[in-house]
Amino acid sequence: MRGSNARRSRRAVLWSGLVTLAFAAAACATNAPQDALKPVGPVAKQEDNLFRPVFWIAVAVFVLVEGGLIYLCARFRRRSDNDAPKQIHGNKRLEILWTILPAALLAGIAIPVVITIFDVAAKPVGSNVIHVKLTGHQWWWQYEYTDFKTPQGTTLKTANELVIPTGRWVYLSMTSADVIHSYWVPKLSGKQDVIPNRTTYLKLRSDVPGVFRGQCAEFCALSHANMRLRVIVEAPSDFDRWVAGQLLPAAAPSDPIAMARLTATCFACHNIGGVPGSQGALIGPDLTHFGSRTSFAGSMFEMTPENIAAWLRDPPGVKPGVPIGEPGGTMMPNYHLSQAEIDALVAYLINLK
Repeated sequence: MRGSNARRSRRAVLWSGLVTLAFAAAACATNAPQDALKPVGPVAKQEDNLFRPVFWIAVAVFVLVEGGLIYLCARFRRRSDNDAPKQIHGNKRLEILWTILPAALLAGIAIPVVITIFDVAAKPVGSNVIHVKLTGHQWWWQYEYTDFKTPQGTTLKTANELVIPTGRWVYLSMTSADVIHSYWVPKLSGKQDVIPNRTTYLKLRSDVPGVFRGQCAEFCALSHANMRLRVIVEAPSDFDRWVAGQLLPAAAPSDPIAMARLTATCFACHNIGGVPGSQGALIGPDLTHFGSRTSFAGSMFEMTPENIAAWLRDPPGVKPGVPIGEPGGTMMPNYHLSQAEIDALVAYLINLK
């Protein structure tokens, strides 16, 4: 029986080790796009500079406490009914020591934590700050650049992709149109809840160009995992050109099939600025410069004609959700478009630069 128990124990240890190794290996990634441990923006770097010393302090405390427990359990284990460890109840020196040391350690950690919290939350000031009103929807992000307007006074609006210049602070004023979301771009900043009927704030900046991915970090129903986003950081001159292009109206489709479908269905939820019949509806993302983006459908799909066609053919099939018209529905339904309608819409949408 003892041999059988020993074999079972060895197998248990072996499988435990293999499972632990599998979990450790699964955490390794050479190019994780949402790796918070490789910060780029100054806010993310501040948070990382706070996290790393606190983490190693926690590791040291864990090793000391767990190592002490293992040692004491082995050294003073009971060997007989008459073998009992020495009792130290009432040792004032020990009690004072293990009260003062943790309190001093926590106080030492609290000081940089409080300083970082206030610094990260401080509102950026100056004429160089870009202000953006963000609204979370099930399941996409709406951006309204309140500093940039057309001659008619219409603010610049876009969806899912936040385009910003290098070297300038971007201050987000955030709210939700439906449920609680959470805005998270790990390489640039921490998470911030986006709450209905409330305004929360987040600041971002990057001094290097690039595309930084993020997502909603608060479960917000069926398609939560598909509520993604991108922050595209460009050189200031490229950003200025982007803003100028985004403020221009879109051209109406020359294909009557595309125009008929836009009027019959699309304009009920989407806006295409400058196109007759568009009423400015924003149940779904603004499509005025849809083709200038790198992705669509909550940043799930790359902007290609093939992906747009697949989306138009069966939206609920490629992005889970409850279609409009059903209780609690917010997703684009399947309109059962003909191939001719799909082709016409793809040709129009992809060229909305």
